[in-house]
Amino acid sequence: MRNRCSPVRLSIAGLLLIACSSGWAWGQGSRADYDRAEKLGGLFAGKVRNERIEPRWSEDRAFVFYRRETSPNEREYVLIDLNNGQRAPMFDAEKLAAALAKELKQAVSPKQLPIGNTVLHSGNDVLSFDANGKRLGWNRQSNELLTGDKVPKVAAEPNDPQPVAGGRRGGNRPPRARTEPPAKRDWVPFLKDHNVWVREVKSGMIFPMTKDGTEKSPYQGDFRISPNGQKVVCTKLTRGLNRQIPLVESSPKDSIHSKLIMLPYVKPGDEIDTFQPFLFDLTKQQAIAIASRELFDRPWSISDIEWESDSSRFLFLYNQRGHQVMRWIAVDATSGAAKAIIDEKTSTFIDWTRKVYRAKIADTNDLIWMSERSGWNHLYRIDGQTGAVKNPITKGEWVVRDVVRVTGQGNDTELLLKVGGIQPGEDPYHIHFIRVKVDGTGLTRLTDGDGTHDIQFSPDGKTYIDRYSRVDLAPITEIRRTADGKKIAELERADDRALVAAGWQRPERFVSMGRDDKTPIYGIIFRPMKFDPKKKYPIVEDIYAGPHDSHTPKEFRSHYGMQSVAELGFIVVKMDGMGTSNRSKAFHDVCWKNLGDSGFPDRIRWMKAAAAKYPYLDTSRVGVFGTSAGGQSALRALLAHPDFYKVAVSDCGCHDNRVDKIWWNEQWMGYPVGPHYAEQSNVTQAHKLEGKLMLMVGELDKNVDPASTYQVVDALIKANKDFDLIVFPGAGHGSGSPYAQRRRRDFLVRHLLNVEPRWESKQSPSKAAAPKTTAAPKSAKPR
Repeated sequence: MRNRCSPVRLSIAGLLLIACSSGWAWGQGSRADYDRAEKLGGLFAGKVRNERIEPRWSEDRAFVFYRRETSPNEREYVLIDLNNGQRAPMFDAEKLAAALAKELKQAVSPKQLPIGNTVLHSGNDVLSFDANGKRLGWNRQSNELLTGDKVPKVAAEPNDPQPVAGGRRGGNRPPRARTEPPAKRDWVPFLKDHNVWVREVKSGMIFPMTKDGTEKSPYQGDFRISPNGQKVVCTKLTRGLNRQIPLVESSPKDSIHSKLIMLPYVKPGDEIDTFQPFLFDLTKQQAIAIASRELFDRPWSISDIEWESDSSRFLFLYNQRGHQVMRWIAVDATSGAAKAIIDEKTSTFIDWTRKVYRAKIADTNDLIWMSERSGWNHLYRIDGQTGAVKNPITKGEWVVRDVVRVTGQGNDTELLLKVGGIQPGEDPYHIHFIRVKVDGTGLTRLTDGDGTHDIQFSPDGKTYIDRYSRVDLAPITEIRRTADGKKIAELERADDRALVAAGWQRPERFVSMGRDDKTPIYGIIFRPMKFDPKKKYPIVEDIYAGPHDSHTPKEFRSHYGMQSVAELGFIVVKMDGMGTSNRSKAFHDVCWKNLGDSGFPDRIRWMKAAAAKYPYLDTSRVGVFGTSAGGQSALRALLAHPDFYKVAVSDCGCHDNRVDKIWWNEQWMGYPVGPHYAEQSNVTQAHKLEGKLMLMVGELDKNVDPASTYQVVDALIKANKDFDLIVFPGAGHGSGSPYAQRRRRDFLVRHLLNVEPRWESKQSPSKAAAPKTTAAPKSAKPR
């Protein structure tokens, strides 16, 4: 008997030896791991003190004050003197609590004061506040509670910080209609039967200005009347294909029968709606022919139509289809002669979604113009008559991320800018703020801490709150002086000790060189709470390579969704490879007609470099998951780099850029649609599939046409390839349901850890509740 059993014992020992030598980590993917992954968001919530404070200014702007956390359930109020940065208690909390207890007829703790909507009044002796529905006051000098008429009235001016905001222009749409300023008009244009007519105000008589407007090509009512009231500009629409795609709702809530939904959805290469400007003389009731229409004969958009103050000409912004030409065009109001004041061209693309900005400098004929002509995104002062560059406003190997605010006039004009890469030796994706004059002088850095920043100005603009953080650094909040950017005082340094004590693993920032051996690639690493450096861990990449932005988190959060994936027994990574935005133009241009690249040469080198530093990273077991553009890249990883990537979960991917929406795909893949579209398609490359693939798609995805996924499925079947597919009835873009997240995790566990997932409860499948999941934050704006 002993001899017959011996081979069994040897087989088990052999299996254990093989498991250990292959790097299997027993216990990974267990029920405990799943439970921990599901509970992380709740486990870490509220564990960081003073993560975000809400400062307010005194009515005379001499002080700033705020409430800070001293323990999980205790608070105190702090007052900062803006003259010298000194801090002091806002009031005697013990005495205020005693007075409130008497007034409110209830127990009041000095560390849990029931007050809100606080205002420090001029003179800074009296604080007013709401308490249990009453408006009360407290004299900080006499320690007297004020009620009724003794409570000062709140001034009309706000005392909350004023957030900054920026924006972009662009789009394939008609110019926004503008309301003309009130003025007496002798002639008023209007639309009738798709044509432009004019009414003489004095007589009421009407006259046709055009006769060629039709339903397919109507004139638009976006009238721009010249300041002298004699000329008007409007646009004429030529309708395009107006493609619609069918979506089938298989399981509607109000019927047992499926429903067909037809969705307007224009695709690359389609004929699009286009708009052309037309000029009319109201006094003569006739059109003025615009010459040199070849300057704007292939529009993606014509926008920002505006008149010169002297009515001598009108101007507009022209974005040529294909996004390689952007022009600021002027048309003479008398002759109709057109010329390009600014003629921006590139051999690749102009990023009109994020890197187009134009503004007139008050009291001058000059313009502020955004361009990547130097190889970096910067601003220029342009002569509005000749188009000549008067001076660069910003320059250097860093980028302007956004124009936040323009103030002043003439040479005294100043710009508040969001920038990246301006701090030497720091992560170039960190947001910093600067102020600079329009002549390029007086550049003042308003932020300097090593992190990504957000600022809020005081009501009078003389001071501002600077809050910065990193994924591995809890927020630090400072108050600074606007005039020179100097720090007045550090308000708070967030305390994450309770978070760390709860088991939180601090994400690690990691940098390695990209494919050219000279460009640093920035990313982050997430480890599980139960991390053991003696084990071998598969690598899972959360991928999103959309060229419209950069996507690796930079700011502090107590919980990122990637951490929940790591809990199952993985090292989870995320980085931005070449082809994404917010670096140099050359870095960005890698995506041009090349979306299949997805930065993989950089990503693979990055992960290999991380594994060289940390031997517990197992580069023989690498998985990847992504959504939308990330779904496209996740599948591409298995098609183009099967020697490195072994497992992929692809959710609602835009797998063929001819099938996806027009604006995003023509921006990066160009126009017209050429052979490179097919070469970059996951559909045409599907026969190359190696490794384990799961496809997910929502049947009602209105962002990425679900046909993009179904065509991959068709190609895989024709190539006799094995894969998993989940179609989510009634779901839209991004399968973020608990079920979808559980299936994604199961797939990664099954094929990277080589174990069956052990999340199931003891209930039968029909009775078991769907596991609750903390949804991963979106890595980018919806496409």
